[in-house]
Amino acid sequence: MDTTPEALYPHNDAAQQSNEQPPTPPPSTLRRIFSGADGLRAGWSLLIFIAMAFGLGFSINVILRKLSVPPKPGSEISPLFGIVGEGSSFLLVLLLVWIMSKIERRPNSVYGLGDSRKLPHFLAGLAWGIISLSVLILTLLKTGLLVIDHRLLFGSDILRYGAIWLFGFLLVGLLEEYLNRGYVQYTLTRGLARIYEWAFKTRHSAALGFWTSALIFSILFGLGHGKNPGESPIGLISAGLVSMVFCLSLWRTGSLWWAIGFHTSWDWGQSFLYGVADSGTMVQHRLLATHPVGKPILSGGSTGPEGSIFILAVLALAVLIILLTLPRTSEDYVSKLPMHREA
Repeated sequence: MDTTPEALYPHNDAAQQSNEQPPTPPPSTLRRIFSGADGLRAGWSLLIFIAMAFGLGFSINVILRKLSVPPKPGSEISPLFGIVGEGSSFLLVLLLVWIMSKIERRPNSVYGLGDSRKLPHFLAGLAWGIISLSVLILTLLKTGLLVIDHRLLFGSDILRYGAIWLFGFLLVGLLEEYLNRGYVQYTLTRGLARIYEWAFKTRHSAALGFWTSALIFSILFGLGHGKNPGESPIGLISAGLVSMVFCLSLWRTGSLWWAIGFHTSWDWGQSFLYGVADSGTMVQHRLLATHPVGKPILSGGSTGPEGSIFILAVLALAVLIILLTLPRTSEDYVSKLPMHREA
């Protein structure tokens, strides 16, 4: 009689075999092409986003041109056109990012608007934006490079148009920051970070990916201002540099809210409060009438204060403000990247 365990308990082998999991089949070639360690590969994500943006953006632009007449080149922007144009564009970007978050199965908050301290960061950016601009304006006034001619608004019109333009430039800040430094920068950063990780096996791949994408989009942001009437080479350079400054605030806080606040009050201060050109563009119903004096490289000329060489010192001041008032925390940009969560 066979008394071995296998003979006495023949069901053990069958039970053990049933508990063993079959080996996972390797992913198909098609799946490897479209998916990586982070899900849908960054390149495909950007292509889908850009394709949808061009398609829907073109349709909305056609509708807006039928509903309202765009200003002629060089003419002043009306509050209605500014708010409708910027507001509809921002809602389009919100929709596209929401769609991509569902496709990629990521929380919408990782793309720049998620922040446990969004209100303090926004208010701080709002304050520092108007302070930094006022330093620049005061410099131009004291050196005789900018002259205030007279006041254009009186009484209740000051508060009314001040509030209208503040809302309008809030939409500008939301649109330009979320479009340029929101989803697209996050997606390019995660793609480049994986490339750096594969190529150099470095723990700094996230930082390299972020600052490479920041440089790329800052160059594009600066060049994008070239279509503005009255823009100048210094103005284009300052637009690119201020984009890098905003990227620094994004890197340290993990969100866009400080940059949105700074962007809002800076543009509002230029266009409404001080009545100067903003990247070559003037608005209707501004508080003051002003004009530049002297060489454009010093005064800014038709570009506005952003075209003055003095803006370089103000941008350096903004960098110092960020370094001193925005310490990196557990909510910094790296914490929202996929490779950080894997670690």
